[in-house]
Amino acid sequence: MKYLNYILIIVGAFVAMYAKTGMDQNQYVLIGGLVVLMIGVYRVARTIPSKTDDDAEDNPENE
Repeated sequence: MKYLNYILIIVGAFVAMYAKTGMDQNQYVLIGGLVVLMIGVYRVARTIPSKTDDDAEDNPENE
């Protein structure tokens, strides 16, 4: 499941770049590529823990 996020990022970036290079730019393909790219980035960012939550749990004196 972890590799699905990276595949989404790579496919989205490739589709967005492909749609941008053509002479007849298809806006729907470009938007679709960007949406897939952002979904992949969001899924990766969601797995990264928040630094402020970890600090509050480790040091209760700071509250």
